[in-house]
Amino acid sequence: MEQSTQNTALLVMDMQVGILGMLPDAGAVIGRVAGAIASARDKKIPVIYVIVGFRQGSPEINMNNKGFAASKERFANANMEEFMKVHPDIAPQAGEVTVIKRRVSAFTGSDLEVILRAFGIQHMVLTGIATGGVVLSTLREAADKDYRLTVIADCCADGDEEVHRVLTTKVFPRQADVVTLEEWSKI
Repeated sequence: MEQSTQNTALLVMDMQVGILGMLPDAGAVIGRVAGAIASARDKKIPVIYVIVGFRQGSPEINMNNKGFAASKERFANANMEEFMKVHPDIAPQAGEVTVIKRRVSAFTGSDLEVILRAFGIQHMVLTGIATGGVVLSTLREAADKDYRLTVIADCCADGDEEVHRVLTTKVFPRQADVVTLEEWSKI
């Protein structure tokens, strides 16, 4: 697989303590994402962290948003600072950017696009949870914005393994290169 690393960024999405706790085998995906981060840093590829979070009381959550409305009360009473922390095994290093989003897509309610332009990024490599959430939404929007895309399939996870399988084998390949961590690390 021949790919340039120029104008490329690795996105680490929703790898937060508060979200990873909902994933049965979080340790395995954390380990693989740590490998992707190490590989990116070795190649001088910027690592951009994307986290979901809300102000205290969750005023950003509209009751018309079925996905977030169901959790509004839980979010309203949660310590958002703790919820938004990236897992310590894959935490950002000094100088790495963290983007806060307010919806499922990494673009919605965030300054991700401003950061990508500032870095000259044209190719995004996606990792994160859930495959059927942030990865799918970000991939679709990024494709519509004409970014080149790669998904590291084994650095993504979903609470529903079948959703993960269908997306990574049937849906994502229409708009992105889908690779394993081992394949991507050899670039």
